[in-house]
Amino acid sequence: MSRRPSPPPELPGFVYVEPLGTGGFADVFLYEQQMPRRRVAVKVLLADRLTSSAAQEFADEANVMAMLSTHPAIVTIYQAGVAGDGRPYLVMEYCPRPNLQLRARREPFSVAEALRVGVQVAGAVETAHRAGVLHRDIKPANILVTEYNRPALTDFGIASTTGATGEASGMSIPWSPPESFADPPQSGPRTDVWALGATLYTLLAGRSPFERTGERNSSADLIERIERAALPSLARPDSPESLQRLLERSMAKNPDARFPSAVAFARALQKVQIELSHSVTPIDIVDDHPPAEDLDDDGDGLTRVREIVSIDPDVASFTRPSAATQPKGALFPSADVPRFDSPDPVDEATQLRGPGAPAAATAPIDDDRTIARGPTVVTPHATSSTTPSHATPSTSAPSAGPSSSPAFAAPSATGDATGSATSSGDPDRKPRSRRGRTIGLVAAGVVVIVGAIVGLNLMVANMPTPEPVATGDEVDPKDIVSDVVPKVSDLEGTRSGDSVTFTWTNTDELEGDSFIWVPVDLTGQGTPSTTTDTSVTITDAAAGQVCVDVALRRDDGRASEPVRGCVQ
Repeated sequence: MSRRPSPPPELPGFVYVEPLGTGGFADVFLYEQQMPRRRVAVKVLLADRLTSSAAQEFADEANVMAMLSTHPAIVTIYQAGVAGDGRPYLVMEYCPRPNLQLRARREPFSVAEALRVGVQVAGAVETAHRAGVLHRDIKPANILVTEYNRPALTDFGIASTTGATGEASGMSIPWSPPESFADPPQSGPRTDVWALGATLYTLLAGRSPFERTGERNSSADLIERIERAALPSLARPDSPESLQRLLERSMAKNPDARFPSAVAFARALQKVQIELSHSVTPIDIVDDHPPAEDLDDDGDGLTRVREIVSIDPDVASFTRPSAATQPKGALFPSADVPRFDSPDPVDEATQLRGPGAPAAATAPIDDDRTIARGPTVVTPHATSSTTPSHATPSTSAPSAGPSSSPAFAAPSATGDATGSATSSGDPDRKPRSRRGRTIGLVAAGVVVIVGAIVGLNLMVANMPTPEPVATGDEVDPKDIVSDVVPKVSDLEGTRSGDSVTFTWTNTDELEGDSFIWVPVDLTGQGTPSTTTDTSVTITDAAAGQVCVDVALRRDDGRASEPVRGCVQ
């Protein structure tokens, strides 16, 4: 710390624990809140900075963070107030892990983790922009890490509206774009896009983009390089060329050449994740009324919301839309497609009708000799029968009259209606009763139905079993796990004096495999190297613990997550 922190204020309901950090405008302390009981970080404005304008800026920061702090990648504000000694304070979420600046200085991030953090923070910045707020001081030190290892953007102390073009006081030079040093300085959403790219570069390289090892890195030197020098290459064998191009675009000297928004930057990072077969990190954006054109940004569809159609497997049938409600040109026309629970088409020529059942009115019947009818009365003028032309005793039931019943003359095949017969044509024959005739018809119907069922079963049993036929609709299932590059295993080290040898195992060896290994030391400046062997020897190793990170790299450029091994 460059100076001792100021005395912590006494706050009702809070118990002071320890200092957390100091800054040019405020100190941060760890307190324990009594109700509800939890640890919190309290940011307190310095007494020598306590002016009316500073107090107003402090209040503005509290309001901005309170408006945005429900975002999962922005530090949550619990409350704000003025302490008994007159100093304003903010009560914030406590993030116990080291901030990203400390982590990057200790050792560079893996490509996978840097991409994940970049997408999450870009979602927070896009949410702030859509709320009309520019951060203007995005850098690794202002990205804290929660207990759940999620990044949390903080320090909106110099935030302004997205239309601001005024002063750039308080900016952090290594992560600021060229327009911040113009006269007058300029600010806009693409200013924050530059800072996002510079922050991601720092996580991957372990240093700010224009900081040079072994050279002077004063403010004037950095500003001169930011304005004129090209972005240095990451020089990491596990980093694809597409990631270098992404960083160069986000940090273009001309703001118009950069990504147009933070969400466009995040989508570009998602494409690199897809290229490397990593899990795609979702972009968290809160927007009740997204502009229609945003849905087509870059045309990748990675953040689109589509309607989901749910099909209930327990439903035995479904109903198509009616012809009246079905849209023109529908994929499934409802007029000719039967429901799954519809009865089979009716063949009128094989129906067993009960007493008085009318014939179907839909189509004429050519031959009714196979129709088993119940008792009915037919007029002498009935036609369309194909019964032989000679007179036969009627099988129709007698009428309700006491003495006789009407008879019918069966017309000839030519349609004649001559001749007649009476029920008394056979004096020795007695007419059958209605009940007996009905029983006979029912029994005959049952026999016919049973016979049809038995015949159908025999036919199905004797049918050959069809062979499965491949169709164009069949989908060959893909193993999505197989595309993930496995980690190396059994990484072990042995020391022999000043020489340390590490060995490991490739559990899924393929042609063209190689390995990326990086020595890890306290400065975090280890240089990545490649080898095709499953061992590496470090000569002139320092005393104490020596560690390396090893990752498997496929011939197509995909790499696994690194595995760390250490030896004393």
